Amino acid sequence: MHLVTAATTTEEAERGATVAVLPVGSFEQHGSHLPLTTDTLIACGIARALADEYQLLLLPPITIACSHEHAGWAGTVSISSRTLIAVITDIADSLGRSGIEQLVVVNGHGGNYVLSNIVQEANVVRPRMALYPSRDDWARAREAAGLVTDAHDDMHAGEIEISLLLHLCPDQVRESYQNADHTAERPHLLVQGLRAYTETGVIGRPSLGTDEKGKAVLTSLTADFAGTLDVLAGGQSL
Repeated sequence: MHLVTAATTTEEAERGATVAVLPVGSFEQHGSHLPLTTDTLIACGIARALADEYQLLLLPPITIACSHEHAGWAGTVSISSRTLIAVITDIADSLGRSGIEQLVVVNGHGGNYVLSNIVQEANVVRPRMALYPSRDDWARAREAAGLVTDAHDDMHAGEIEISLLLHLCPDQVRESYQNADHTAERPHLLVQGLRAYTETGVIGRPSLGTDEKGKAVLTSLTADFAGTLDVLAGGQSL
């Protein structure tokens, strides 16, 4: 699967998409076993699957976002929430000028909290933007894939992220994931950052990850998206 679009303008004109999909990731530490681009790769994989299944305009990813809780680890880079708001707003406005009024933001990084506010504000007058996957979408995908962990215990560089990368781009996964498990509570994450709770940068159980689980997660998320697209189009979700 090519995670970044290679479509030409002629091909997009023929597709005639009325909805665009924008992957938003991050550039942040994911322990010793996953690349700094992990969240971007995951967002791109989900967005590509949605675009293929539902004939959406696939946009290239936003690769650096709000990773301030990972500050201090080598390689991590962030932009401010203000900048992220401006970039997505500009993209949505540009799409509107080209006749595409609706945008799906596919978020691959849990720390991009501001995306919820962007989407809320965009929909005040009419449905224009959706944020995907939701917490419930992720929970159903975990259940469908038979994951052992839940989202709380498997917060970062753990079972679900390893599984998705083993499926989407296994060449990016280092073998050290098999011995990288670490779980911890983090009651003051927004104040102290992740470093206060993990030396390795991992909170989760990556040793449990498999290609098969990653495929099942992606399949579930792709099927579940039909309800989001229906709501965005003005229908009712079941």
